[in-house]
Amino acid sequence: MASTYETIYGVVKKIPRGCVATYGQIADLAGLPGQPRQVGYALNALRRVHSIPWHRVINAKGEISQRSQPGCEKLQRRLLEGEGLEFDGRGRVSLAQFCWKPRTRR
Repeated sequence: MASTYETIYGVVKKIPRGCVATYGQIADLAGLPGQPRQVGYALNALRRVHSIPWHRVINAKGEISQRSQPGCEKLQRRLLEGEGLEFDGRGRVSLAQFCWKPRTRR
């Protein structure tokens, strides 16, 4: 059985290039409804070298959340802009335009 963090990482790995997902969206998809902070804790626990596209996870306002590591927000923005995402004058990404819409199983 996968750990909670491994489950979260599995969902985050599915976010396509050029898209973002919110912490709450990832929590829901990982079977942790109402627990977006768990997603934040999992992403914070990542080591420097990994294949998880952590930068594609943003908050429900479409903003990059502050991190404990200095400069991390600037790096995240550069990575997202490098994938073609655009920020408005308030530093927000349009969730209507860039939010990942995964296919759901029926």
